[in-house]
Amino acid sequence: MIQVAPLTSGFMLSSMIGFLVSVLYVFPKFSRSYGVAFAIVFIVMFIASVISFVNAPIEEYPGVGKKKV
Repeated sequence: MIQVAPLTSGFMLSSMIGFLVSVLYVFPKFSRSYGVAFAIVFIVMFIASVISFVNAPIEEYPGVGKKKV
């Protein structure tokens, strides 16, 4: 089985925001090719974060998900 590392929720949030910025701001105003390239990168980031949330073994990473004081 493939080892999957847990990614943070900030990674998923940055992929969503980056996709929206690239499609709504970069694509129409600056460059279509850069807008498409950035959108593809952020889509791949989002897919990686979804795979991480679904398949990451939480038992192997005891400190993940706990708030630090």
